[in-house]
Order: sequence, then C-alpha cells, then structure tokens
Amino acid sequence: MSGEDRRQYCLENTPNVIGLIKELCGIPAPSNHEEARARFCRDWMRKAGFENAYIDTADNAVCSIGAEDGNEVVLLTAHTDTVFPDTKAMPLYEKEGKLYSPGVGDDTANLAVLLYTARYFLSRGVKSGCGVVFAANSGEEGLGNLRGIRRLMEDYKGRVKEMVSFDGGYAHICNKAVGSTRYRISLRTEGGHSYSDFGNRNAIHVLSSLISLLYTVKVPAYAKSKTTYNVGAIRGGTSVNSIAEDAEILYEYRSDERVCLEKMKQIFEGILVPYKNLCREIKAEVIGERPCGGEVDAAAQQALVDRAKGSILRVYGKDPSCWAGSTDCNIPLSLGVPAICFGAYEGGGGHTRGEWINLASIPIGFEIVLDFVSHYFTES
Repeated sequence: MSGEDRRQYCLENTPNVIGLIKELCGIPAPSNHEEARARFCRDWMRKAGFENAYIDTADNAVCSIGAEDGNEVVLLTAHTDTVFPDTKAMPLYEKEGKLYSPGVGDDTANLAVLLYTARYFLSRGVKSGCGVVFAANSGEEGLGNLRGIRRLMEDYKGRVKEMVSFDGGYAHICNKAVGSTRYRISLRTEGGHSYSDFGNRNAIHVLSSLISLLYTVKVPAYAKSKTTYNVGAIRGGTSVNSIAEDAEILYEYRSDERVCLEKMKQIFEGILVPYKNLCREIKAEVIGERPCGGEVDAAAQQALVDRAKGSILRVYGKDPSCWAGSTDCNIPLSLGVPAICFGAYEGGGGHTRGEWINLASIPIGFEIVLDFVSHYFTES
C-alpha cells in the first residue's frame, strides 16, 4: 500500500472514475429524492466487494471496513444530492478538456472518487486502528437540511472519532461551520378584484414592505464573525387584475458564530410583530436549520486539517487555504467532533447549469484522496 501503488491505481482507474462521474450525472438526485442514486451507489459498493453495503432510513448508501464491533470510527462521506430540482437526467457534454453538467462537481466528482477510494482499500486487505465508514450521503444541499449526515451521526453516536466530507475542490479546506436558519414566510390579506375592491390590502405589497425592512438589518458582530441574510425566492398572487391575497418568501440568515445566530433570531422575530396587524395571517415556518460549531478539541481539529494539507501539498504542490462554510461538517462540529471538508477536482460554475470540472484535475484529486485516506490504514 505504498505511495507508488496508490499512484498506479490512480492512473489505471482515472478513466473509470470519469466514466462513473458521467454515469452518476445521468441519475437525478434532487435533495430529498436521492433514492435512485443511493441504490446505484449501494449496488456499486456490493459489486466492489462490500458485502455489508446497505441503505439506511435517510437514503445514505453505506459500507465500511472494520466498523462492525461498536468500535471507534472515522466517517468519510460525499453527498449524493444536487442543488437542482430536476427529476430527469440533465445535459452532459465535454468541451476543451472540461466536463459540463449541473452537479458534476458538487458533488458527483467527489462521490465517484470516494467510491473508487473505498474499493482500493478493501482490495488491499488493509486494517485500521478504528473502523472506517464510507457513505454516499443524502441531504447536503438546500432544504435537504443535512438529513443524511444527521442520520449517520445518530447511528454511530458516541463512536465517531472524526469526519471528512469530500465536497468542493482541493485548493481549499473548510474547517469551520457556518450555521443558518431558513424560513418560509407566508401571509394572507383579504385580496379581491383589482378595480371593485381597490383599497383592500395586497399580500404582495405587504410582503414587499417586510422584505425592505429585513434588508435594513445591521448584522451583529462578534470577534471576527461574518453574518449574512438573504431573501432567495418570492411567490404570490393570482393574476394581473387580482389583488393578491397570499404571498410567501424564502428567507435565511447565516453566521459562523452562535451568538450572532441567536441575535439574528431575536431581530427577525421582532420585525414580524407589527405584521400580525397588517394582514389576516402570517406564518414563519422553519424549513431548515444548520448549527454552528460546538466545543471541538482545537488540537484534534488542527491535526485533521494538517493531515489534509499534507496530502494536498505532497500531490498538488500547493498549500490550500482554509475557510468557513455550510457543509455536512456542521453536524459533527456542532457535536464536538473534529471535521473538515475538501474535494478532488478543479472546476467552476457551481450551483449553476453551466457547472464544469477540469478533467485533468481528476487524477490529481483522486491521488490526494487516496493519500489522505491511507493515514487510517496499515497493511494486514
């Protein structure tokens, strides 16, 4: 299981990884509807030799090496869902050394690399001081609300030593959690006909004033924190000649500090109070909640970051930067478990329909992941 062996495996299997990326791109997996991709991943794991591969209640496809005895485990994941709602296969094409498809990088490329990485270590008959769990997990994007990683952390409760999410590229490492609270805010007014009922309250007008007020908020500050907010979608009304009687928005606030999230909640709830008298009904439904980091052992967290940096430097030759983000790592970090997020490709256009990956980056990222994961194993 030498570096040369990993490099040779990488060179031999890079075409297979790229083929798997293309195959996975053809399996739609919007958040909360990842069933087909989960089944594919489970079946792939079984064909690779993982007799213990299964799908759990959150549509995670899971397999493991040495994790059957209640021992301590390391959790290695890549998410199956894409940010796009499409339930049919999305366009896929190559051009000038790039592979284009919505979701091709986030997180399909990393998922393919993780699967071939799991196969490598199983095929080498390796062992580890702790169990190693490989998971193609659900629910990382948007309103998936991290349901896959929540399920995994519950199933392995008290056993997870550290967690690594392979998501994004290898130029950056996410080592801090950005928490968020997401709402669907809906309201109703009397509405009516645009001419005969002119003067009745218009739900769109009332909601517009709420949006304007939300955008006057001065975000709280704490140490070097960053706090943001956003209205990401708006819906309402019936026709041009109807006074809208209902309207709704999707709204979120984010921060990398818990105290700032708590302050934003207080501000938000205060803003809503007068609107209870401006409309017949107003609701603020929490549709997603991602926690910030908790009390994580700083030395253990830094050691995990350093191991990832070491692998990236050895293979890629450049020192990655660190950043705060909203990823699957939010859940373990909130529970005090060391966790980081980095990936296996270079690309662009994430969360757009023009998303692409540089195919020449795949063997580099693949070798980085193999090198990093090798720290958990020794030869039998």
